[in-house]
Amino acid sequence: MISILQTYFFMLLRSLGYTLVLTLLALVFAMIIGLIFALCNVSRAKVLNVIGTVYVDAIRGVPLIVLAYFIYFGFPQLMKLLGVNNFRLPALQAGTIALAMNCGAYMAEIFRAGIQSIDKGQMEAARSLGLPYGISMKKVILPQAFKVMIPSIINQFIITLKDTSILSVIGYPELTNMGKTISGNTFKSLQTWAIVGIFYMIVIVTLSRVAKLIERRLKKDEH
Repeated sequence: MISILQTYFFMLLRSLGYTLVLTLLALVFAMIIGLIFALCNVSRAKVLNVIGTVYVDAIRGVPLIVLAYFIYFGFPQLMKLLGVNNFRLPALQAGTIALAMNCGAYMAEIFRAGIQSIDKGQMEAARSLGLPYGISMKKVILPQAFKVMIPSIINQFIITLKDTSILSVIGYPELTNMGKTISGNTFKSLQTWAIVGIFYMIVIVTLSRVAKLIERRLKKDEH
C-alpha cells in the first residue's frame, strides 16, 4: 500500500480534484434544473405540474449509467441522424450533463418539499401587500425555504460525489477510473481499492460533518 501511495499519490489527488470539479459543476446545474421543475410542481398551472412530474419521474426512473451512455455514445448518433457529423461531447461535459439531469430530478423534490414546508400564510401575506407571485416566491418563500433545504442539499452533494464513480464507464479521469488504472498497472487490487475507498471516505465524512454542523446551527437559530 505504501509503495502505491509513493508512486501514485499525486495522480490520485489529481483524480480526486477532477471528481470534486465534476461534482460541483453537476450540483450547480442540478440546482438550477431542480428549482425550475420544483416551481413547476408547486405552480397552480396544471400543465406546469405535469411537466415537472414527468421530468422527475422519468429521470429518476432511468439508471445514471444508462443516462451517461446515452449522452456520451447515443447522443452523437442522434446528431449524426440529424445530419451533424463528427459530433462528440468530451467526457467532462457528458458527465456533467448526465449527473446534473439525474441530480436535478432529486433536487426538484428537495426544493418542492422546502417550498411547501413554508406556511401558506407567508405567500398570502406577500400577495396581500400587492407583490406579484414571482416576486413573492423570490423575496419571501425561497429565502426561508433555502435555510430548511441546506442539509438536504449537502446530502445530495455527497450522493452526487459518490455517483461520479459511475462515470468511469465513459472514460472521465475521476477517482474510480484512476483506481482501475492503478490496479491494472500494479496487480494489487486489494491495496488499490482500499486506498481509493479511504480517499472517498475522507471527503464524504468531512462533508457529512459539515452537514451536521449546519443543521445544528440552523436549529439553534430557530430557537
